[in-house]
Amino acid sequence: MGTSTLDPSSNDEEKGIVGVSLDFHTPADFPSCYANNILVQHSDYEFTVSFFEMRPPVLLGSPEQNLEKLKGMEAIQAECVARIVVVPERVQDFIVALQTSLDKYMAHKAEETHDSG
Repeated sequence: MGTSTLDPSSNDEEKGIVGVSLDFHTPADFPSCYANNILVQHSDYEFTVSFFEMRPPVLLGSPEQNLEKLKGMEAIQAECVARIVVVPERVQDFIVALQTSLDKYMAHKAEETHDSG
């Protein structure tokens, strides 16, 4: 659970707007989904981010048999496991949050590589 503060400017306070903390809560039984593909679409009023799980086919034959099986497939199905809709005004915040988390992840991975090498 995290907390974020909405920090109004002094101009907001003059308008009668008061800052309030957000208490982010995720129920213990809230399902987590695995996604290995993402699709982003937008309209004039919203961005839709859809998360998909693609399961590769089980290939148990010889390399030649597996290649033939793959050639015969038209597509591999990717099931949508979650979808969020974000107003355009919050998309930049979403991107910054993702980038910040990715930067921390990459720094950690680089540190692990450096320490093991």
